[in-house]
Amino acid sequence: MTAVRLENITRKFRREDNPRDFFYAAKDVSFSIESGSLTVIGGANGSGKSVLMNIISGLMKPSSGKLTVESKPGLVFQDAATQILGETPREDVEVSVKNIKTPKAQVKAETENALKAVSLLEKADFPAEFLSGGEKRRLAVAAILAMKRNIIIFDEPYANLDYPGVTDVNRLISKLHSQGKTIIILTHEIEKCLAMSDHFIILRNGSLVFDGTPQQALELDLTSWGIRNPLRKYNTLEDLVWL
Repeated sequence: MTAVRLENITRKFRREDNPRDFFYAAKDVSFSIESGSLTVIGGANGSGKSVLMNIISGLMKPSSGKLTVESKPGLVFQDAATQILGETPREDVEVSVKNIKTPKAQVKAETENALKAVSLLEKADFPAEFLSGGEKRRLAVAAILAMKRNIIIFDEPYANLDYPGVTDVNRLISKLHSQGKTIIILTHEIEKCLAMSDHFIILRNGSLVFDGTPQQALELDLTSWGIRNPLRKYNTLEDLVWL
């Protein structure tokens, strides 16, 4: 079953220095993501990852092309702190629980179930601003789970995280994947997550240049697309597991 399908998606913007001219942030991009898969979308800065993320999540409309999603995706921003609305994890998740019209008698239980799913129940009443970077990403996921989303998009989930933070996020992603969630990771740090994935997409200057498995990609010259080969210091894909 297909969770996400893009057909000739194009997104163009007017140039600030010449409003009569356009540039393409995405151009005729087509691919499908299967339900329950873990897809990594890689590419150098400016490759079009963020634009596609916004289109898939519904935050931006394409200039042309067709997008089909099996259900509304949940999005974990690069700076997860910007999507925390409550002063504590409990208050933050309650916003999402109430947003889907959960009966009042079930709000507490649904909130705690979501926090428990991301191992934050013990910090339910802890000031959210003092959570670590990894914990803030987990809280963002809890809010998404509370809204019953089956597609979860992670935008640059390793930004500004140390090694324990990266492994913390990866354990959560692996858990969600094992539970049947469709996971999409947009990152230029592919060495931190490629071993967990079963689908790899590469963008270059707004165009799709690769769509296949991680192993197939590693047999190619990734540097020609502005991506470091993650195996330059390792022997096999399995050596890249950050868990």
